Amino acid sequence: MERRYATEVRAVGRRLEGYAALFGSEARIADFTETIRAGAFADSLRGDRDVLALVDHDTSRLLARTRTGTLRLSEDAQGLAFSLDVPDTQLGRDVLAMAERGDLGGMSFGFTIPKGGDTWEGRRRELRKVDLREVSVVHAWPAYDGTEVTARSRTPRLSLATRYLETV
Repeated sequence: MERRYATEVRAVGRRLEGYAALFGSEARIADFTETIRAGAFADSLRGDRDVLALVDHDTSRLLARTRTGTLRLSEDAQGLAFSLDVPDTQLGRDVLAMAERGDLGGMSFGFTIPKGGDTWEGRRRELRKVDLREVSVVHAWPAYDGTEVTARSRTPRLSLATRYLETV
């Protein structure tokens, strides 16, 4: 399974929201450059696949999943958007605290490539179709710049919203 990292992480409340992948954004992976084509996640989002939300790609550090409705994924013009309900566990509280402080490195996603799902031109790869397995909150450095995670509560809190606007 391949993994890719992205960078934007925001926090407000008991829900994390943002982007796990951005379309058209370049990432340097080993000795090649990679981009994601719009629609690359569409098939994964249509099926009944259970996609996980993890911390640092560690399956023992589960935050949410699509099967239970605690993780919601969609594609828009910008990329792969997500919203996850943060569990009231030590892991959830830790991730939320880090996101609220702006200390998280970003987001990432784990995937496999089906036959014909990517194209190569020299050292440039375009992901056209991926089988999405998981999205991860990452503590360190993501590969893709510009993705985001924000924590949101059901009731907006002005101080956190102001802090977010100052970082954008």
